[in-house]
Amino acid sequence: MNDASDDSNRGDGEDGDPDHNHGHGHHGNGHDHDHGHDHHRHDISELDFAVLTVSSSRGIDEDAAGDAIIERLEAAGHAVAVRELVNDDYDSVQDTIDRFANRGDVDCVVTTGGTGVTPDDVTVEAAEQLFDKRLPGFGELFRSLSREEIGTRVVGTRATAGIADGTPVFCLPGSENAVELGTESIVLEEAPHLAGLARRDDAETENGVEAENGTESEGDGNGA
Repeated sequence: MNDASDDSNRGDGEDGDPDHNHGHGHHGNGHDHDHGHDHHRHDISELDFAVLTVSSSRGIDEDAAGDAIIERLEAAGHAVAVRELVNDDYDSVQDTIDRFANRGDVDCVVTTGGTGVTPDDVTVEAAEQLFDKRLPGFGELFRSLSREEIGTRVVGTRATAGIADGTPVFCLPGSENAVELGTESIVLEEAPHLAGLARRDDAETENGVEAENGTESEGDGNGA
C-alpha cells in the first residue's frame, strides 16, 4: 500500500495537485453549539472534528495532509476531538469511520487518502457503505475547483462525502494541496450547515419531548 508515495509523485486526480456500532445517541459531549437564524438556523458554529489519514507508507509524525486539515479547522475556531492513521485496508478504514461517526464528541469526520484509482485506494468504497445519504455535490465541486489547477487529471479523483448516522463525512485525496483546497473551500464552508441539518430531526424531537414533559409537569402542578 503506497498512498503517501502516490500522493507526492503521481500528481493525478487522487491527490488533487502534484504540487500541492452503526448506532445513535451521540454528539453529547462536544462544544456548546450555537445556532443561527433563518435558513442557517440549524448551523453549528463550533464543531468537533475527527480526522483520519489513510496510508500504509507513513506514520502520524509524517502526516502533512492530516496536519494541514487540523491547522485549518482550528484556525477557523473548530476543535479536533480525535486523530488517527490507518493502513489502506477496507475493514480498518470502514471500522474507524463508523466508530468516529458514533462518538459522542464528534460532529464531522474528514478523511485524507485512498480516493484514487489504484488497487489499494479503498476509502471511497469503505465510506460509502456507511452513508445513509450521499452528497454528490461535494465531489462534483471538489473536482471543479481542482480542475483549475490540474486540468483533466481531475478525472482520477473520487473525493466523496455523505451522512453516516447523522454525521457528515468528507473524504479527501491524500496530498497536502488537495486537503487544503477541500478543507478551505468546501468543508469549512458547509460543515456547520450540514452538521446542523443532519441532526435537525433529533434536536427537534428532543425539544418536543422536553416541551411535552414541561407541559405535563405544569399540568400536574395545576391539578394539585
